[in-house]
Amino acid sequence: MEITDQIALVTGANRGLGRHFVTELLERGAAKVYAAARRPEEVDVPGATPLRLDVTDDASVAAVAERAQDVTILVNNAGVATLSPFLGGDLAGARQEMEVNYWGALRMVRAFAPVLGRNGGGGILDVLSQSAFRAFGFADTYGAAKAAAWQLTNGARLELAGQGTQVTGLAMALVDTDMSDWARAEGTWELAEPGDIVRQALDGFEAGAFEVLGDELTREWRSRLGEPAEALYPQAAPQPAGQH
Repeated sequence: MEITDQIALVTGANRGLGRHFVTELLERGAAKVYAAARRPEEVDVPGATPLRLDVTDDASVAAVAERAQDVTILVNNAGVATLSPFLGGDLAGARQEMEVNYWGALRMVRAFAPVLGRNGGGGILDVLSQSAFRAFGFADTYGAAKAAAWQLTNGARLELAGQGTQVTGLAMALVDTDMSDWARAEGTWELAEPGDIVRQALDGFEAGAFEVLGDELTREWRSRLGEPAEALYPQAAPQPAGQH
């Protein structure tokens, strides 16, 4: 999947990983990059084509798909993390995460699959997370939404194979963007450089990879999925009587 001369659309493109995707796609020779965001006035990458898009709104997604009929690469990057717990707190955060990270990506895939098909197949790059296949014991509603998006990536790959559409998933741990402000404040988490993650993602995409794993921690946990749950989460094992 050569990026040179392709027409790309990136969601959540006004900041963070999305902005880096827009920049890197243009640097790799994309003929046009639609930078889609709820606030397109904040898009500041020279050469990008801003578009107003809310992935949680059916009409907004349909309007963008109608406008961008020339797209050959879709980057589903728009995301939100509310740090909502499963137990306690307001369910609104968990619902928002699912609405943006899963339902939003599904809306985009459904809207643009026919566009990609008419334009020769093209490709989709879904921005996922290590949280899709690893629980932490806090803020795991985000992981639940990304797990659903991971299943979407794998299922869409099968459903779109007949029209020649490549589907690649990108998973990584924490990245040094606004979404990780909480981790930066704690000072105990390692944050990946966003430009490096994006370059790895597009290298893998161009090579036809089904998955790109952006860091060693993600590669480790992805490789351990065949282990028993007891081995993955020993901290949850019942404590012997008298121990705490």
